[in-house]
Amino acid sequence: MSLELALGVATFVGLRLIRAPYGRYARGGWGPTIPARLGWLLMESPAALVFAIVYVLGDHRADPVPLVLLAGWELHYLYRAFVYPWRLRGGTRMPVSVASMAVVFNLLNASINARWVSQAGRYPLGWLADPRFLAGAVLFGVGLALNLSADRTLRRLRGPGESGYKVPRGGAYRWVSCPNYLGEIVEWSGWALATWALPGVAFAVYTAANLVPRALDHHDWYRQRFVDYPPTRRALIPYVL
Repeated sequence: MSLELALGVATFVGLRLIRAPYGRYARGGWGPTIPARLGWLLMESPAALVFAIVYVLGDHRADPVPLVLLAGWELHYLYRAFVYPWRLRGGTRMPVSVASMAVVFNLLNASINARWVSQAGRYPLGWLADPRFLAGAVLFGVGLALNLSADRTLRRLRGPGESGYKVPRGGAYRWVSCPNYLGEIVEWSGWALATWALPGVAFAVYTAANLVPRALDHHDWYRQRFVDYPPTRRALIPYVL
């Protein structure tokens, strides 16, 4: 957990200095590349698969609360690893180095969260009615819904055969440039609350450390590229950031 928090600090500092070289910031100098679809699959699938493997080794794998938490985790990562990549449009590529760093993080993060949920946490059945779990579950659901909605808006920006970037509009894009990132931060903050555990907190902190700099970069990129970009739209948090 301390390692993950340290990685969060290093990631935040690094991403404020250097834009991660994939997506719209793809550029040379980062070694061999692979198709973005394959990169996303390789990056995100360990989070789903390793979590499941570590989870089934836990003494509390059949308890109701761990099973609910397992379902939430897998719902997110099965989509992110096995659905989202095949909905990407265009022939973009991703450095193997970037995908490899994400794999290492996901192996660590999935392992410590799964071990807590199915072994160390010891959640009684009454935890499902605890205000902390209920509030966390609501945040997780809201964040997931926001993330999916934002992804859908981005997919619909381009018609068949189209390439390039456009200004996303509608939904939460009325207020922020990156509602997809906001959704993930809210989602994993909900996970931290629902699990009420340090592994969940470490993941929520790392998620923010990774996505806040990228959201700020996206916001600046949009404003520089599109002269008609909505002036009141913020990067990540409506009316604040």
